[in-house]
Amino acid sequence: MVPVFAIQFWNSPEGAVPMSDNPGSPAKSKGLTRREVIKAAVAVGGVSASAYLFRGYIFGNQVRRAFGSAPGSMGRLITLNVNGRRRHVDVMPQETLAMTLRYKLGLTGTKLGCDRAECGSCTVLLDDVPHYSCSVLTQTVRNRKILTIEGLAGPDGTLHPVQQGIVEQQGFQCAFCMSGFIMAAIGFLKVNPNPTREELARGVSGNLCRCTDYHKILDALMRGAELSRGASHA
Repeated sequence: MVPVFAIQFWNSPEGAVPMSDNPGSPAKSKGLTRREVIKAAVAVGGVSASAYLFRGYIFGNQVRRAFGSAPGSMGRLITLNVNGRRRHVDVMPQETLAMTLRYKLGLTGTKLGCDRAECGSCTVLLDDVPHYSCSVLTQTVRNRKILTIEGLAGPDGTLHPVQQGIVEQQGFQCAFCMSGFIMAAIGFLKVNPNPTREELARGVSGNLCRCTDYHKILDALMRGAELSRGASHA
């Protein structure tokens, strides 16, 4: 079901919050433009939030201690196909894919928001279909093709068309939810490469943005869809 406030922002021009290069910004003062910083963040799903990084460090250690000391817990070495590579990793029976990706494989572009399949920040593709990785047990995806935000760019660093669309439109504010939206949009575009604005809005309606800048996000995703069609015909 599409959140009411999301539809309001997607369909209302008032939902857009302009973003522009600010000469006085920290990035500018260090010789980087805002667009360059966004491009780097888009490539890895990065968010510059020290509180979140600290929380992730503490929580990750708690998870590892809990799994390692739980009575009867026993890890099992399995092989996963992640971003086209075979990765060997020890996982616990109760371990979610989001935990494995973030804290064992170091793929922190997959974010943990609600951790209960509601916000979509942890979205990854399993065999090209979007899934909430916080609600998928790692043990169940051994024979699946897993794609995360880190696996989208080409070998030469060329961004995926949807990522490039976000760079061009500067579609996010804090960008915490960005990687989830990107993965959901790419999964949707695989089945509907030429969507209307409303169709794409519904296609990513399982993802939430706390900044609620849905109008701008949808502008960026529609641009990404356009670039994707151009790339497929090149």
